[in-house]
Amino acid sequence: MQPRALAKNLDRQILATHRRFVKAMPERLGTMRLDTKERYFAVLSVLVAKLEASDKSMRDIMQEMMGEAATVILQELQG
Repeated sequence: MQPRALAKNLDRQILATHRRFVKAMPERLGTMRLDTKERYFAVLSVLVAKLEASDKSMRDIMQEMMGEAATVILQELQG
């Protein structure tokens, strides 16, 4: 597959997966405890803010999120 075609295919897959995520979340939210929702929102809001800032590469965003999300993930696993 040509690089351009591969990139377009990956774009379609990413968008399709995002639509599945958006569709799955309303049901999932209904089953989450309040403290879990708070931690999830903390990670999600930071991620979205980083994605909105166009001055960082995805690699930089992922590296930052690993450190920032680790504490929240550990809290959830212990809770």
